[in-house]
Amino acid sequence: MRFLEKLYRSPLGRLMSGCAHAITSFGKPFMVYGFKDPATGIFRKYTRMSSKVTIMNKRKLSVADNIWIWHYTIIDATEGITIEEGAQIGAWVGVFTHGSENSIRLLGRDFVNIPNTERKGYTRGSVRIGAYSFIGARSIVLPGCNIGKGCIIAAGSIVSKDVPDYSIYVGNKILEKTTIDKDVKFFKSNDFSQTYYNSEALELIKKKLDEDRG
Repeated sequence: MRFLEKLYRSPLGRLMSGCAHAITSFGKPFMVYGFKDPATGIFRKYTRMSSKVTIMNKRKLSVADNIWIWHYTIIDATEGITIEEGAQIGAWVGVFTHGSENSIRLLGRDFVNIPNTERKGYTRGSVRIGAYSFIGARSIVLPGCNIGKGCIIAAGSIVSKDVPDYSIYVGNKILEKTTIDKDVKFFKSNDFSQTYYNSEALELIKKKLDEDRG
C-alpha cells in the first residue's frame, strides 16, 4: 500500500485515479484518491471518495481538496452543493438540495410529465459544507442548509437549519459547547498550532487557554 501511495503522488497519480474511477461500479467499495472538481475542472489530488458514492447532477457540485466521503453516501447536487477544503462525510449520509414531498400531492399523476425545474411545490435550496467540518454516518442534510467551518455533525443527525461555524450538532439541535471548547482540552496536553486548520479558531483557543491560566 505504501508503494501504491508513493506511486499515486508521482506524475502517474492522475492516470491511476482515472483508472480507479473507471472500475468503481465493480466489486466491493473502496476509496479512490483524486477527483476532478466539476465546478473548476481542477484535479483535487488529495480528495478521497468511495467508489460507491452516488452523485446527482455532478456539474453543480463544487469540491475542494483534502475531502473524504465514505461508502454509500448520496450527494444530490441538483440545486448546487459546495464542499469546502478538508470536510469529511461519513457512510450512508444523504446531502439533498431538492425534495418532492409537497409537489407529489399538488401535481398528482401529472408529476411525471412535468420537467423537474417546472414542478410546483418542489423544495429547493443549495447546500454548503464548511471547511474541516465532519458529518457523521447516517446523517441527513436537508435542502437549503449551510454548515459552517469546523463543525461536528453527530452520527444520525438531521440537519434542517443552518449550522454556525464551530458548532456541535446532535440529532436536531445545536449544543452550547462548540468545537473550540472541545479543542481547548486537546491543546492543554499538546500544542497543535503548527497543524491546526484555521487561524481564526486558533486565536479563539489561545484566548480561552489564557483565560483558564489567568
